[in-house]
Amino acid sequence: MFKHCQAALVLSVIALDASPIVAAEQAARPTMMDTVVVTESRIEEAKKEVSANITVISREDIEQSASRDLAGLLTEHGLGHIQKYPGSLASVGIRGFRTDSHGNDLQGKVLILLDGRRAGSGNATKILTENVERVEVIRGPGAVQYGSAGIGGVINVITRRGSENSMFVRSGGGSYERWEAAAGGTAVEGGFDFSGAIHYLTFGDYDIGGGDTFANTGIDGQYGISLQGGYSFSEQHRLGLIFTGFDVSEAGTPGYLSANDLDDYTDKSNYSLDTRYTGATKNGRHQWMARYFFGQDEDTWFTPVESNPDFWDTGETTVRTTDQQGVQAQVTGLFGPYSMTAGFDWVDYDVTYTYSPKEATYTNPALFLLGKGSFFDDTLIANFGLRHDWFAVEVLDPVGRDEDQTNLAPKFGLAWLVTENLKLRAQYAQGFMMPSADQLAIDTSHFGLRVVGNPDLGPEKSSTIEGGVDYSANGFSGSLSYFHTKYEDKITVAYLADGSQSWANVGDATVAGFEVELGYDIGELFDLTWEFRPYLSATLLTEYDDEETGEDLPYINDAALSAGIAASNGMGTYGRFNVAYYSSQDVDDWESGAYPAPVVSLGSVVVADIVGAYRFWQDDRYGSLTVRGEIRNLFDEEYAYVKGYPMPGINVYLGLRWDY
Repeated sequence: MFKHCQAALVLSVIALDASPIVAAEQAARPTMMDTVVVTESRIEEAKKEVSANITVISREDIEQSASRDLAGLLTEHGLGHIQKYPGSLASVGIRGFRTDSHGNDLQGKVLILLDGRRAGSGNATKILTENVERVEVIRGPGAVQYGSAGIGGVINVITRRGSENSMFVRSGGGSYERWEAAAGGTAVEGGFDFSGAIHYLTFGDYDIGGGDTFANTGIDGQYGISLQGGYSFSEQHRLGLIFTGFDVSEAGTPGYLSANDLDDYTDKSNYSLDTRYTGATKNGRHQWMARYFFGQDEDTWFTPVESNPDFWDTGETTVRTTDQQGVQAQVTGLFGPYSMTAGFDWVDYDVTYTYSPKEATYTNPALFLLGKGSFFDDTLIANFGLRHDWFAVEVLDPVGRDEDQTNLAPKFGLAWLVTENLKLRAQYAQGFMMPSADQLAIDTSHFGLRVVGNPDLGPEKSSTIEGGVDYSANGFSGSLSYFHTKYEDKITVAYLADGSQSWANVGDATVAGFEVELGYDIGELFDLTWEFRPYLSATLLTEYDDEETGEDLPYINDAALSAGIAASNGMGTYGRFNVAYYSSQDVDDWESGAYPAPVVSLGSVVVADIVGAYRFWQDDRYGSLTVRGEIRNLFDEEYAYVKGYPMPGINVYLGLRWDY
């Protein structure tokens, strides 16, 4: 432990190395209230006008993170439940609900977006952060804006847009034979703008806390690419193109550590191409946007014969592919203190899978209307929204049917600017998740058991009431929210009178709790050039009850928090110490081998990371060089987000970066 503390101290000293501490002059720093967000209303607006609880993870936060993907970034911020496995697989949660990391993202309960449209996957490890400007998180339903799956929240990953000419190259390595490299840059020329980055990563099997090796947890190679380019015909008109790609090959997928004799591995990929046109009148009173996007999400699992000869006579390969395409179109009118946005969304999914159902299609058009008005000298902002979705599903293989379903979702909110620095807010919003194609329309048999869809299934729904207060002044920013969610019509397995298996809307639940975010820039208080910012983010659930059984809902942490301190001189030298905590949770113990699996408690998680960077050379002609060090799981804790699958123990990274 003494060596670990020594390493932490060295990185802390590097991160806090000197440039002048006291500034002769310093411009006022932007406050939380000044932050511009787009996720809540689908157009740019100041955060102070928003009635929902929105968390913004800035580019500075992303650069100082010890993680390279969205799953790790959100885990560090303690937003909610995490379910993370070896093999590049993780779902992330908000307010007791989480993404679905398989299939298509219409079937999740938290929705991930890329630049305002569906990412096509709920597996947050597939979204790398190298070329991300910021991440906006709606805590609470986002169904009115974005449709199915936004019950617990919406996570919008916003790609960086080129605003200057720059480039970078970095490389480094560390524990578990880890090696990574990345390169990218931005450019602006005439009306053209560009930003992009590529990333490569490989590592071997890792050790868990305490030193035991967890075999078959390495990956042969992970590749990521993110590109955004555009041409502005004028200040009001821009045509843009965004391409995002992810591919990981031979990622180990071990069995439970207690009986890990599997040599299974997986290949995963995700790509998408997005074309978008934005325009506005010269006076800006009317704005519009139209986009078309398409992509593919694919997972392949390989099970060699040698992996488990007692169960497999021949090697098995399982493939799930989701082809996605979609359209978005919207028009916004600004009428003095009032605004109105009307639009049309359309997505189409074609899902193929090795096992039943082997092929199914989803078609989802929707119309939405979002409005906002300011009253009493812009101190009271009222907003509303209404969205109507139509769904058509079809099971093509095996024999199935066509089925249709609809949903209407409303939202109402108020934001009261009591003073320039203090805001009170309240909101009511609904969320929903559509039934899957097999739940609605399948008709097949497995081992003599007929499985038939229920065409009368309705969407799973939620209704959330929340209120909160935001305050920002003199380097301090704080937010406190309370929410209460009524979750209804959960889809569960049911058996018909003839013995056939089907599904029915029978489950209800209640989830309620508090959310807190605090930060204080001590550097601003004392007029320093450095930022010294202690921070805290926490979600504390007071209620998470299954109303059918009266028991606590499984797979939910009643407390999740992140705390730490960040320091930066704004010129490439920084340091950050972060601790993430997740409380214990009730889970099914499938590791026991018993059926039905007994319910047990999975222990709490406490993970500390430290990151430091020092820009030791800078030249106006040749750029700058920065050395960066990281220690993840600083105190070598043995912990797991999923029972039987512990995460890496203490590990270090050292890298060098050139910026021009």
